Amino acid sequence: MDRNLAINLVRVTEGAALSAAKLMGRRDKEEADQAGVDGMRKMFDTIDIRGTVVIGEGEKDEAPMLFIGEKVGRWLDDDMEVDIAVDPVEGTTSVANGTNNAIAVIAMAPKGCILDAPTFYMDKIAVGPKAKGKIDINAPIRENLENVARALHKNVGDLTVTILDRPRHKELVQECIDAGARIKLFPDGDIASAIATAVEGTGVDVMMGIGGSPEGVITAAAMKCIGGEIQGKLVLTTDEQREECKKRGIDPDRVLYMDDMVRGNEAYFVATGITDGDMLKGVVYTGDSTAKTHSIVMRSETGTIRFIEATHKLRTKPTYAY
Repeated sequence: MDRNLAINLVRVTEGAALSAAKLMGRRDKEEADQAGVDGMRKMFDTIDIRGTVVIGEGEKDEAPMLFIGEKVGRWLDDDMEVDIAVDPVEGTTSVANGTNNAIAVIAMAPKGCILDAPTFYMDKIAVGPKAKGKIDINAPIRENLENVARALHKNVGDLTVTILDRPRHKELVQECIDAGARIKLFPDGDIASAIATAVEGTGVDVMMGIGGSPEGVITAAAMKCIGGEIQGKLVLTTDEQREECKKRGIDPDRVLYMDDMVRGNEAYFVATGITDGDMLKGVVYTGDSTAKTHSIVMRSETGTIRFIEATHKLRTKPTYAY
């Protein structure tokens, strides 16, 4: 894929972040999500791709824009055909409440390379590059933590495990405590929290717990780029869910590894902070119709990781909400 696409895609996540951030703390997550969708969709029209949304805001009858199957990009004759996974506001509750870890995010790979995952729950474990190959989602929690600690040359008591703050994780949290690890709960946004395990300086070593399957697939694209690892298992509660997996060619009982979720070695991951988090700073409005954004751009083929801080003169950018 064209290496310049990654830089162009950051303009799309910036558009979503700038639009959604205006609604930070206003207690309306639906409005914040819609603002992010609007900002992202406008910017997609400027990108030289023939893109199809495979992970998005839902089915066509549920989402007016960025629905699954929607065509995005300019669709010129020479443009590459790609799969797109988007979450215009990952962490809508965080935006609504003015809390941490909300991001606008895109993953992209050649057509046919991103798993068509149903929108079910997924049990996940993620680590950074130094612990890659040392985790097994089927192994006991204590065993995983001990293996990660050895890989990082730490004691288990020095590990920080980040877990989504939900009642369903009460036993998981207790198992980590019993193993001696430190716990960092986060309210929303498991993509950012998983990727933080692979970014130096975040202080996060492992992410565990149950979240959305689309977020797991998007995280797999990021981990391919950054050299970390995520494993997942779908959490299914009905026969209908199992049948839906089989229709999509997914074995409902098997572990999903990164190569299952994002095939091949060509993937991009781009994210822009909406609110402050472990990995990215949120949008800051500095006065005089100016805003600053903080983004990460990754490309798996080369392993390049860029952090981009941008200053936006909003009055000169009609495609951004102001």
